[in-house]
Amino acid sequence: MLTIYSDKHRLHHGTELKDGVLKPCVEMPDRADTVLARVRSAALGEIMAPHDYASSSYSTVHSERYVSFLENAWSRWVAAGRSHDALPLIWPVRDLRSDIEPDHIDGKLGFYAMDAGVPITAGTWEAVRTSANLALTGMEAIAGGTSSAFALCRPPGHHAAAEYMGGYCYLNNAAIAAQGFIVKGAKRVAVLDVDYHHGNGTQSIFYDRADVLFISLHGDPKNSYPYFLGHRDEQGHGAGMGFNHNYPLPHGTAWDTYSIALDDACSKLAAYAPDAIVISLGVDTFKDDPISQFKLENQDYLRMGAAIAGIGKPTLFVMEGGYMVDDIGVNVANVLLGFEGRR
Repeated sequence: MLTIYSDKHRLHHGTELKDGVLKPCVEMPDRADTVLARVRSAALGEIMAPHDYASSSYSTVHSERYVSFLENAWSRWVAAGRSHDALPLIWPVRDLRSDIEPDHIDGKLGFYAMDAGVPITAGTWEAVRTSANLALTGMEAIAGGTSSAFALCRPPGHHAAAEYMGGYCYLNNAAIAAQGFIVKGAKRVAVLDVDYHHGNGTQSIFYDRADVLFISLHGDPKNSYPYFLGHRDEQGHGAGMGFNHNYPLPHGTAWDTYSIALDDACSKLAAYAPDAIVISLGVDTFKDDPISQFKLENQDYLRMGAAIAGIGKPTLFVMEGGYMVDDIGVNVANVLLGFEGRR
């Protein structure tokens, strides 16, 4: 399987406000480095660098002003006299206005963020745009005839919506790739999100569309981040009604329960008959993940890959979450090995 990777992910690592404490993000460079090492040791195939794309390529799913904000946030932060990580301090909730974008960087950070888990540092934009480029490069390879590819994206992307960042995500890599397939002529594309946390950004981007089917298996938002999207009754809107499916699952879910939901999701994907499938591949469903609550074992990821392969469509895997660094490489590689029928 073709893997697309760049060392530029190491340009980004900052602090987050979590559990009431400001501390280094668990979304760290070691994650991608460990996955890459396992991809190599498992002899999964060629590893290539991404192509470069203009910022306008990201505006297919994000607004131009949001992309511009990401591109210029650090320079605005520095111009305000700061040199530490940029984090939001206020959000336009309920009774506050959200129709006017503030001029000051403090206001902009809150305007475009859903939480305090999206630090912006000097290297963030270059890492973020390169991550999106990985997904676009994988998409182009598959559109050109490659049957499957793995975009080793970091930072991840599925919590980022058209105009907000959150949950370590800035540009929605999977959504950008899915829209890329449509631009290339695909009539139907599906996104299957297997990350522990609901892909709220991807859902929001495609919620009113029938040409992109979104399916997510995740921790029940009543008890798991992102808390405010991911319920079963969210089925789409307008033309998108019936093209959004959520499988919220309880804490402690192991393979016996997870596999039932996955099989049902794969049946829906097969019935949809997409021209291509994008997998938001998070392995924070692992039993020892520090910020998640499922109980999947290493070998379950082989089964996951085999189930996805059974759909029989060109497939792009896009890296999302997974924070148990010791096992992330094994679990990601197992999905890809299972997909290829290798055990």
